[in-house]
Amino acid sequence: MVPTPEPGQGEVVLHVGANTLCGTDLRILRGEKTRGVRFPSVLGHEFAGTVAAVGADVQGFAEGDKAAMCPVIPCRRCVHCLHDRENVCANRRAMGYEYDGGLAEYVRIPAEAMSAGNLFPADADIPLEQLALAEPLACTVNGHRRSGIRLGDVVLVIGAGPIGLLHLQLARRAGASAVIVSEPSPSRRAVAAELGASHVVAPTELADTVEALTGRTGVDASIVCIGIPQLVNDAIALTRKAGNVNIFAGLAGDGRVDIPANEIHYKELVVTGTSAMHRRDYEQALRLIGNGDVDVASLVTDKIPLASVVEAFDLAQSGTGIKVAVVP
Repeated sequence: MVPTPEPGQGEVVLHVGANTLCGTDLRILRGEKTRGVRFPSVLGHEFAGTVAAVGADVQGFAEGDKAAMCPVIPCRRCVHCLHDRENVCANRRAMGYEYDGGLAEYVRIPAEAMSAGNLFPADADIPLEQLALAEPLACTVNGHRRSGIRLGDVVLVIGAGPIGLLHLQLARRAGASAVIVSEPSPSRRAVAAELGASHVVAPTELADTVEALTGRTGVDASIVCIGIPQLVNDAIALTRKAGNVNIFAGLAGDGRVDIPANEIHYKELVVTGTSAMHRRDYEQALRLIGNGDVDVASLVTDKIPLASVVEAFDLAQSGTGIKVAVVP
């Protein structure tokens, strides 16, 4: 049990309506990710809720308002922030890391987050578990921008977990002529097909599918959404000359991979990474959800009460569903 927080000056307390679980939460729980994590702390960085209490000097929020939070709080002063790279802020702090997160009945939004504009008012008609998914969608918006996808492109998405399914939808919305999704799970392949993938294949069929669709040219853009190092090489091999490869997923272990640098050199590939999001990406994600431009409802396959949070983590670890939402 943790005490119910009280808002200080410039702070807000949310009654958490939903916190969706992320692979990073699992890595923290297993002890695989420790950088920037305060111990002990309350996990959870994908959350939305209802304003329960408002501290002094807070404007724009009142008790009962629905709200969702961009969890990465930039310092707005470092060289990265000043060069429009707040997502990799040298001094960034985050909910569920340095600050207690959303896996509790109530969460305190610190004053520095409020002054930075990290808390956003939300449409009262949108279910809270869908608003919670604005966080992974915002990260995907950032990755989509860095993937350089253009009208008519053939796009490869490796992995049909939550992030891959969001990338699929953004690629389609951007006008991709075809989106190939590679995924070992039959149930996730089925969801990818429902969400608009033109070709959904098992990994063993991927190379033949790309060749059949593009000849020996390769796809225009590929996005690695599973943290398996070898998949980076697969993406490099299957992307055309002067194409784009985005390494979205954090890679397992120490993250090292033996990359064929000459292939990058001679094919003039553009290889990028993606980390977190900008506050504007989060705002755009809320608009995409609110306008129905991206289907996040289909991603929430399980709702588990907060009292059974251990079961929720076990379910998320099993990979049988897509997104697990922890609700009051």
